[in-house]
Amino acid sequence: MADTPARFPKLPNRLKGLESIAMNLSWRWDRDARALLKQLDPTLWSVTRHNPVDMLRRIDEERLKECARDARFVGLYDCALSRLQDQQSSRDGTWFARHFPELTNKSIAYFCAEFGLHNSVPIYSGGLGVLAGDHCKAASDLGVPLVGVGLLYHKGYFDQKIRLDGWQEDADEVFDPAIMPLERLRGPGGDPWLAAVRVSERTVYVGAWRMWAGRVPLYLLDTNLEQNDPVDRELTYKLYGGGQEYRLRQEIILGIGGVRVLRSLGIEPSVWHANEGHAGLMMIERLREYLEAGMPEQEAISKVRDRTVFTTHTPVPAGHDTFPPSLIESCLRSYYERMGISRDRLLELGGEHGLGGDLFHMTALAMRLSRHVNGVSKKHGQVTREMWAPMWPSLEGPEIPIGSITNGVHLGSWMSHRIMELFDEKLGRDWESRADDPELWDVVDEISDRRLWEVHMEMKGILLDFAREQARRRWRERRDESEHLVGAGTLLSRQPLLLGFARRFARYKRADLLFRDEERLRALLTDTHRPVQLVVAGKAHPADTGAKEILQRIYAATRDGHFEGRIAFIEDYELHVAHRLVQGVDLWLNLPRVPLEASGTSGMKAGLNGVPQLGTVDGWWAEGYNGENGWAIPPATEEDEDQEDWESLFGILEEEVVPLFYERSSHSGVPHGWVRCMKEAIRVAGRDYTTGRMVRDYTERYYVPAMHEPAGDRLPPDRAYPAGAAV
Repeated sequence: MADTPARFPKLPNRLKGLESIAMNLSWRWDRDARALLKQLDPTLWSVTRHNPVDMLRRIDEERLKECARDARFVGLYDCALSRLQDQQSSRDGTWFARHFPELTNKSIAYFCAEFGLHNSVPIYSGGLGVLAGDHCKAASDLGVPLVGVGLLYHKGYFDQKIRLDGWQEDADEVFDPAIMPLERLRGPGGDPWLAAVRVSERTVYVGAWRMWAGRVPLYLLDTNLEQNDPVDRELTYKLYGGGQEYRLRQEIILGIGGVRVLRSLGIEPSVWHANEGHAGLMMIERLREYLEAGMPEQEAISKVRDRTVFTTHTPVPAGHDTFPPSLIESCLRSYYERMGISRDRLLELGGEHGLGGDLFHMTALAMRLSRHVNGVSKKHGQVTREMWAPMWPSLEGPEIPIGSITNGVHLGSWMSHRIMELFDEKLGRDWESRADDPELWDVVDEISDRRLWEVHMEMKGILLDFAREQARRRWRERRDESEHLVGAGTLLSRQPLLLGFARRFARYKRADLLFRDEERLRALLTDTHRPVQLVVAGKAHPADTGAKEILQRIYAATRDGHFEGRIAFIEDYELHVAHRLVQGVDLWLNLPRVPLEASGTSGMKAGLNGVPQLGTVDGWWAEGYNGENGWAIPPATEEDEDQEDWESLFGILEEEVVPLFYERSSHSGVPHGWVRCMKEAIRVAGRDYTTGRMVRDYTERYYVPAMHEPAGDRLPPDRAYPAGAAV
């Protein structure tokens, strides 16, 4: 059961349903519901960063009464509430119900360490979480019976504060469940916990909060309960915080605790999807259930595998969790003893057999206990097969049972409403429901160059206004030096070409590649006739000193008068900032070292908004670049990859990008060649790189087959169990 006190006592009876609308994140991609909420109080909507829960707690009661008397507002409200109620009451008519009517009573449990659905719930750090959030939104749209499982981090990831010297400081997120669309669940007796897990010989009680994304419920686990030891209460404080032991204990809560919470809620998934290795212990808990029921070990392993999907998201070693055997023993001893297996047997399941190590590897564990394993782009699938080939010594290349499903982004969440309105004019208001038709996207050619360019310039102006407001807020709160106001983007203007670079400041993503030769960069930016501007955003991991040094160097450039105020750094990169950047810059930069970028979905988000990408041929760009929707840096052939990529990057900017952007019609002032590139960016991103396509792929290739596969069906030995696993 859930805590259900009235959150918004000021709501008049006629508008009581606003609580339901605000508490379900489907308003984020329902344009009418979003417009309704904004209409309540546009200023407060902006102040709260588009957080309807916070807004309804703060709004003036008289304003609510006024809205209740406004027939037009009430009509919009009734329509929005009716759509929400229809959505939550039935999956009839959805894509899943039409194609798989016999499976509508099934469910898929989707485990992930982070979910990024909206900036008001800061339990995400970057691409993995945002992808998980978009996955849930698309599942709701399609009627796929998904159930999300994650952790509620009471101190979030971190708030980024940049000191006057440019050094990143890491502050706790401002976290208040009262202004978030969360409801605490309670056990049958009213207890705040739903399950218990033994961790390091101590019982940890696990509570849960529920959050709705359309039809999809997310259950966010919480150990910050009075019943727990103070040390255990901290397990759901920070995302990716602490050392190895803290991380392992968190993953015990996510994996083992997550299964037990679902069981306590009466949810019996038919398919289990681990989104990255952090959730690997979910498979071990299900294995324990079979073993304790007396099932032979080999049969139990087959049953777990039959219903499990595993997605790996990175070839970067730091992205894969590994733990020493001593830590596995100290944290999980009572657990494997209860399973009736030895310490060594458990270690074998996660062993690095063939990989030259003796650590317990969460990715190896997940691969061994999953029937369906995939990377997140075609190139990443190939790289992953090469990385993990030693686990299948008798198989080669395509025979290795690791596939790929290329990531996507949620159309309704990332395409600007102004761009959507251009499609409305050509296709009618319901075109989003037909967005899976590839031919639909050809309509972009019917949009006039002038109209698309005008809308883009409008979105660019919104971004620059936002940057100035951020600078004003920082000035009000900290009274920074004037150079920092310049560095926040106050001198940027609408007409010059604006490059955007925003992502985690992992070193392989090379935020500093443009700065390899600052004199050449200065010449590019300050050209009198064809100036260029650059806006940068991103967070360095709190423990990554090297990444913080890169950030500090870039931040220093924003204050350097030689660049004439043409470089800006937007502080505290998160979803609210990301939306403005992907919609408002002219060109998106993505510059990872090949082949370390598994996917890189930010370029897809930019593409939906008519923003072409310039990037290395890695991740999604290796398949998404077609020669007309942006620019590609050719693969490096020399030993110094950074130097060669830098030379290619500047050559493309100076010889192709800048001339095309400034080639204007003498009559209209529209850069028709550039707009053709914008249109192709929209076409490719919308046709091929949305989470609608992605979730359909997961459903047809993995979820539905797993629902139909008979439990206990075994694969041939080499495919079922990698050599050395002894399982």
